Amino acid sequence: MYVKTFPEVDADPGIRRQVLSETPELMVVAFRFREEGAEGRLHNHPHIQSTYVESGRFRFTVGGEEFEVGPGDSFVIPSEAMHGCVCLRPGTLIDTFTPRRDDFL
Repeated sequence: MYVKTFPEVDADPGIRRQVLSETPELMVVAFRFREEGAEGRLHNHPHIQSTYVESGRFRFTVGGEEFEVGPGDSFVIPSEAMHGCVCLRPGTLIDTFTPRRDDFL
């Protein structure tokens, strides 16, 4: 079994990112929001993204639509969709990307 440990790094103000596992076809990443109001800025990318809310509460915007999510919620963000979030209560998001986000390595 091959196990690699990746460091936790600053993503945006109040947010830390850690790659949990990766292959060329798939990547799993934890985003730890440490403070209310921390913002994952609006952006897009060619990867399909699945987000699982491990803890905390967040307001997401995906393709111009806003919604709130909390622990246990999950959803998929299509390729190239503009998306971002605001932390309403500190917590952790687990994002899965296909293919891998090479810019995170």
